[in-house]
Amino acid sequence: MTEEEKYSASNIQVLEGLEAVRKRPAMYIGDTGPKGLHHLVYEVVDNSIDEALAGFATHIEVTIGEDNSISVLDNGRGIPVDMHEKLNKSALEVVLTVLHAGGKFDKGSYKVSGGLHGVGVSCVNALSSYLRAEVRRNGHIYMQEFAYGIPKGSVSVIGDTAETGTKIYFRPDPEIFRETTVYNYDTLANRLRDLAFLNAGISLKLTDLRELDENGMPKSETFCSTDGLKEFVRYIDSRKEHLIDDIIYINTERQGIPVEVALTYNTTYNENIYSFVNNIDTIEGGTHLTGFRRGLTSTLKKYAEDSKMLEKVKVDIASDDFREGLTAVISVKVMEPQFEGQTKTKLGNNEVIGAVQTAVSEALRNYLEEHPKQARAIVEKVVLAAQARHAAYNARMKVQRKSPLAGGGLPGKLADCSSRTAENCELFIVEGDSAGGSAKQGRNREFQAILPLRGKILNVEKAMEHKVFDNQEIISIFKALGVTIGTEEDSKEPNISKLRYHKIIIMTDADVDGSHIATLLMTLFFRRMRPIIENGYLYIATPPLYKCTKGNVHRYCWSDDDLRRCIDEIGRGDEKSVKVQRYKGLGEMNPEQLWETTMDPENRWLKQVHISDAAESDRIFSMLMGEDVAPRREFIEKNANYANIDA
Repeated sequence: MTEEEKYSASNIQVLEGLEAVRKRPAMYIGDTGPKGLHHLVYEVVDNSIDEALAGFATHIEVTIGEDNSISVLDNGRGIPVDMHEKLNKSALEVVLTVLHAGGKFDKGSYKVSGGLHGVGVSCVNALSSYLRAEVRRNGHIYMQEFAYGIPKGSVSVIGDTAETGTKIYFRPDPEIFRETTVYNYDTLANRLRDLAFLNAGISLKLTDLRELDENGMPKSETFCSTDGLKEFVRYIDSRKEHLIDDIIYINTERQGIPVEVALTYNTTYNENIYSFVNNIDTIEGGTHLTGFRRGLTSTLKKYAEDSKMLEKVKVDIASDDFREGLTAVISVKVMEPQFEGQTKTKLGNNEVIGAVQTAVSEALRNYLEEHPKQARAIVEKVVLAAQARHAAYNARMKVQRKSPLAGGGLPGKLADCSSRTAENCELFIVEGDSAGGSAKQGRNREFQAILPLRGKILNVEKAMEHKVFDNQEIISIFKALGVTIGTEEDSKEPNISKLRYHKIIIMTDADVDGSHIATLLMTLFFRRMRPIIENGYLYIATPPLYKCTKGNVHRYCWSDDDLRRCIDEIGRGDEKSVKVQRYKGLGEMNPEQLWETTMDPENRWLKQVHISDAAESDRIFSMLMGEDVAPRREFIEKNANYANIDA
């Protein structure tokens, strides 16, 4: 019997209930790494936020348990517990076990919501080894337990109460989340902070039972904003010098769509716009972002022309120029948003373009007319941006070359690999010629390329664009990668379509200078080549700090804790019998050691650089790499206990 004949109806699998979620979890939550793990919390919190949007909740509490369990409590109406007529089971069980079930489909229950597919909390249930739902309503406390998405029993009454609300407690399944089940406090705090800004007046509390203070109290923060998006923009721009002191605020409704926008200008050279739909962070933008940009550009351009402020300007003004130094947050509420996928990263509703464009144009026009001093400052900034862009265009041409995959035009100090398949190729950006020499000798020439740097590169956080592209080390990085920046004069967008390596690894010494160089490089990628980070191509190498030797036995250690364990294990109580070598730089390793510990894909430990919260990342880069020293000193003092400082 042929393979074709063997293929029959018996080969067709039908996944029932939540089996599909457990079989292909990444389809529903993005991935099963740290991002997907934290997405579970967001799904539950979003349900509570939807209750708040509907006017029934004011307080939400998220608690990280000592065992990395999560509980989310709100004071909303509580999930219904009465019997569902069609399915003959409680509404609570339906919500937690049936895909595409929820109150979001009934517009009488929720006018707007983030969760529209009805798969959110049921996915959390499916991907948890244990979940307990407690509902307070009708004067009682109802409870139901689940394991791996399967009910352990029916809904039961466990007490009486005059309160209302829902509490979801769950433990992520380690068989699904094999990389880690450990929650990051800061990641959750950033998300709750954003939600507090986006929903003025709602209180969100985060408690971490894993970490106690000196008084034995758990680490805890409460996020609540009175000024909403205005406060959000002030928070993002807190480490930057203001061009205007005002926050231009828009809160209106157009075509039945509530539109809320806050924006201001600073003296930097970066554009920072963050967009949200029904509290969902649309990191890829969409129609609301398009409408905002059109409204901003057309209104500012018309004002500048009518005011005769462009008459003596000898360069063309491009749309990008109007957004240099801009910080803005856009939040729209759409009854039936069309997202790309369950992870909701881009809005597709065309009707939103006109609604946002009209709202922004009207409000911005009124502001400019009523505040001529601030309007002039903004237009002058736009003109400077256009002149700088024109100068930068000539500098950028140094970066361009005819064929990114050919040898011509590559930096002379680049030791390239022989493979031309970007998916398989790695580039190590190495601190210093000495370490670069060892790396070149120790590498696998088939797929590993080496680019040594001389000293510290330019801090792009504080430099205008044409200065960035006058820097020889930065030009070498762009050329080696095959990245171009705006082949047209009016474009500043990075093009990574011809990227030559899909692993770009920053490899520096494990000391203060090495950390500074790594931070300068990350700033370059974040500000000038962010798509490389967003696509998961940027990594940090982690060379060992110590080598322990006893007789013919040698081991490498990456931390002081590793060192202590190693000495105890191979020294067997005799510390003096173990020889410890401290590596202060990559140049102290011979090529074989560098390959064995830091470059060999079978043994090395790479840290992938990713952006979990773009607004918070922007604020931190501005603080660490900007002009203002005071907040940087405060940050270092606060985090000194967690830093590795080479004495």
